[in-house]
Amino acid sequence: MRLLLLCFVLFSLSFASYDRGKKLYIEKNCGNCHGSKLEGMHMYPALANRAKGFLAYKLKRFRSKVSDNQQQEMMIPFAQNLSDKDIDDLTTYMHEFVEDINKERYDTSFAVEGDGGS
Repeated sequence: MRLLLLCFVLFSLSFASYDRGKKLYIEKNCGNCHGSKLEGMHMYPALANRAKGFLAYKLKRFRSKVSDNQQQEMMIPFAQNLSDKDIDDLTTYMHEFVEDINKERYDTSFAVEGDGGS
């Protein structure tokens, strides 16, 4: 019984961390460069399902104002104010990212009338 309770608590904490990470990803405007689905855009890397340890390592280096090259320096201002908890939540979201393919994207009740002409 205790094992089941422990599993439930850990499972719940993981979802809370994922949700906080998703909220931070949106608030910090990470999607402007890395995409709303973490797929990466142009010269910016994809972040979806990357190793959590690697992502945390990189964010902590950026927070410490350390980058590997000039292109990565643009991440420093975004990471400077992140706490360890923020980094943990963000990396949980990025590592465990699952695209919601069943999410309704438009009004399915919309019906086109006429021939589409003017």
